[in-house]
Amino acid sequence: MRSAIFAVVFFVVINIIPALAGAAVKADEVEKVIVTATRIETPTAEVGSDVTVITADEIKKSQKTTVEALLRSVGSLDVVSAGGPGSATSIFIRGAKSEHTLVLIDGVEMNDPIATGRSFDFANLTVDNIERIEIIKGPQSTLYGSDAMGGVINIITKKGSGSAHVFARGEAGSFNTYRESAGVSGGFSTVNYSLSLSREDTDGISTAAAADNNTEKDGYENTTVAARLGFSPLSYLSLNVTGRYTDSRHDIDNGGGPGMDDPNNTTESKMFYFKTSAELLLFNGLWENTLGFSLTDNERENNNGTDPLHPSSLTLSSFDSRLTKTELQSTLRLGKAGTLTAGVEYEEEEGESKFHSESAFGPFTSNFSNRKARNTGYYVEESLSLARRLFLTAGIRSDNHDRFGSETTYRVTAAYNLDSTGTKFKATFGTGFKAPSLFQLYSQYGDTRLSPETSTGWDVGVEQTLLEGRVSFGATYFENNFDDLIDFDSATFKYQNISGADTNGVEFTAAFRPTDSLTIRGGYTYTDTLDRSTGMGLIRRAAHKANVNIGYNYSEKASVSVDMKYVGTREDLDFSTFPATLVRLSPYTVVDLALSYAVTKNLTVTGRLENLLNQDYEEVAGFGTAGIGAYGGVRVSF
Repeated sequence: MRSAIFAVVFFVVINIIPALAGAAVKADEVEKVIVTATRIETPTAEVGSDVTVITADEIKKSQKTTVEALLRSVGSLDVVSAGGPGSATSIFIRGAKSEHTLVLIDGVEMNDPIATGRSFDFANLTVDNIERIEIIKGPQSTLYGSDAMGGVINIITKKGSGSAHVFARGEAGSFNTYRESAGVSGGFSTVNYSLSLSREDTDGISTAAAADNNTEKDGYENTTVAARLGFSPLSYLSLNVTGRYTDSRHDIDNGGGPGMDDPNNTTESKMFYFKTSAELLLFNGLWENTLGFSLTDNERENNNGTDPLHPSSLTLSSFDSRLTKTELQSTLRLGKAGTLTAGVEYEEEEGESKFHSESAFGPFTSNFSNRKARNTGYYVEESLSLARRLFLTAGIRSDNHDRFGSETTYRVTAAYNLDSTGTKFKATFGTGFKAPSLFQLYSQYGDTRLSPETSTGWDVGVEQTLLEGRVSFGATYFENNFDDLIDFDSATFKYQNISGADTNGVEFTAAFRPTDSLTIRGGYTYTDTLDRSTGMGLIRRAAHKANVNIGYNYSEKASVSVDMKYVGTREDLDFSTFPATLVRLSPYTVVDLALSYAVTKNLTVTGRLENLLNQDYEEVAGFGTAGIGAYGGVRVSF
């Protein structure tokens, strides 16, 4: 199967597409750039990595309020939520574990050091003050270190410019949902700024699936403040500060499956990140140096006291973590000799957790406090351009962790452009690693002798543009091998390096713009996964996934966006039984509709329908999802 897919995607495609090409992209088309793939601004035509970008315009037209909702339409990504708004949400890139995805906001590492696998929970991340989202697929440890084995999701916030722009928005809708937001942005020659504030309240749905007779709704609250400030006192010197604070509260249930309703089980979360950096340009911009410091702080509490349904059981827990990072990056542009990027990063993470429960089986307590881990990483990457057609990168990195020692990773990429036909060939090969988390090292289930997880991944693909950019399509074949994966060993009751996994597949994308007012985009991804320890596929990864988005501006004032997503069958574990049993989750199709109308220059009316087909489905066995929902709002800006 693997060789057949590769043959169809690569050899046949590269022989047929150039012959079909009718015209190249217009020479004067504005060139788009990617930051995450190389850590410096690089034109997309020169990037060999498989990249997806969600733009500010796409975010605005979709009217989606959370980042996880936006990512559901990205190929090769599986987005899985255990319930309604505010529920724990994981993302798998190309079948990799959720903790193999590194999440950045303006370069600040957001993965939670105290989470079991050091993953990032997308449950509370709103779209406030976000300019664009870049998703880089495949191992990226060479530039980003641990946690980037599957890929990187980099969220870039708005940089203000021009005269002050102020907006305020209010929205209300199904499930007794209310959302208010406001913000201001602007800038001039030496200063730029952007600030936003939002609040959401909803009655939500039952976290445990209503199909299992769970009827108690689980509400959700979220307050988010996001800001970015830049100061350029000199033409060659700029100082930047960015930050975000989120305070959320979510009612949850005792799990998934029958009888899991709980009227007083709540989770509260506070997340704060801050980064300050200075950028110095020397020799007319040929030598760029950036020094930065960042802090990420996470606090979570779960309170589940006794109640009439559970008079003899309670659970109390808290999880606190901090991550600080100091980094220096230097980029030297060497003309025909290419571009050399090198850097050093020092990070320190610390965390503590407390857990106490009481039940018919007696009391149970599990705590660990103020555990730390430190890592220093050094990386260098060379980028070359040959005849302005072939673009190559090669990089290597060494990480020194105070627990397991050193780990070396490397990565190479290539992009080749045939301008006459609008064809681009691309390929990457790289290695990755992931350090054991604080929980895996120091909890009562941990083992300080754990080794890092490692991976090898590669991909090869082609992109084609026709009819002066009105038609484009592409195909990418990918493969990943994961070794020394850390899993819980039921025999020793400890985390151990006991498993491995393989993933491979193919992703197709296409876009069609028949008129200036109509755009149609779509994609299909096939992913095959194997858990070597069981001989079966990995849970919660769909073999088949497809999406279509239709955007139409039917006047200068009005627009409509239709987003359709199909997710095929997935295997999962049903933890409402003991031991947990393997189940198959049914496929589903979700359609979302968003409309907007500009009543005046300063006033816009919006409306959207979510799950228009009212699909009843589960992303995690035993946990609920929302049915059809309708929302309306107004936006005022000046």
